[in-house]
Amino acid sequence: MLHSTFDFDEVLETVSEPVDQALGLPALTQECLARARIYRVLAGVFVEEPSAEFLTAMGNVAWLQSLERAGIAFDSDFLDTDLATLADVLACEYATLFASSGGFPPVESVRLTGRFKQDPHYQVAAIYQRLGFAQIKGRFDVFADQLGMELMFVAEMLERCAQALNSDDMAAYKRLDKEIKRFWSLHLGRWVRGYSGLIQRAANHSFYREMARFLHGFATEEIAAMGLSRLDDLDQGQLVVPKSEITLEFNSDEPVCGECPSGAAERLEVPGTGRVIPITAVQALAF
Repeated sequence: MLHSTFDFDEVLETVSEPVDQALGLPALTQECLARARIYRVLAGVFVEEPSAEFLTAMGNVAWLQSLERAGIAFDSDFLDTDLATLADVLACEYATLFASSGGFPPVESVRLTGRFKQDPHYQVAAIYQRLGFAQIKGRFDVFADQLGMELMFVAEMLERCAQALNSDDMAAYKRLDKEIKRFWSLHLGRWVRGYSGLIQRAANHSFYREMARFLHGFATEEIAAMGLSRLDDLDQGQLVVPKSEITLEFNSDEPVCGECPSGAAERLEVPGTGRVIPITAVQALAF
């Protein structure tokens, strides 16, 4: 449904070389760019409080019509509210849902372990670095495994796929496509479906409720299109995530002198490759 609504072809559940060739390079390129566009929209929803520019883009008539064709419709609290008031209301809703005590931070480590900056954080940061990406601060500092950052990373990777296809470099395209599938298997696919279901239930404002529905539907179709049918949702939309046990990387009985390298730094010592592309917060979108 989402694939046809937003003008990109649906990929068969098991993606193989003949399917790629059957689409043709121009069609495959446009599909990558269209998918990247959706990832960026969703990243903008969850990465930070929505700016006035972002909300203006989200209120574009053509975009709203596309959403309606996909079964996503905002209520009057979004459609009939002036921009300044809407920005203030959604800033409060964002803080309540994602940043306050008792909220549901859109962070993989929190959703899977109950704590910030656990293994998913360091694993994702290492992936960014290995593939030549640098995370640059937007309006606020954001964890590497924050939902908006993970979605923007996939958007950047899809745009690299399009560049490879434009250069007739199928080998590079397939490498990048494999990295995207691996990232979904190890990270996004493990938590985004359950989490989006939770936000649908918890949101008071139709903007976050409907965009969470959109995320759930899009994620479900992406997983099917990439052939990741056995991917389990570990999040399960839990209201309270039990805190995992912390594995100590040092002897807690020894004095801490401050001279030893941290385990976090050691885990991030992965050589970067290629051009460094900043992953930045979405401020505005052109539809």
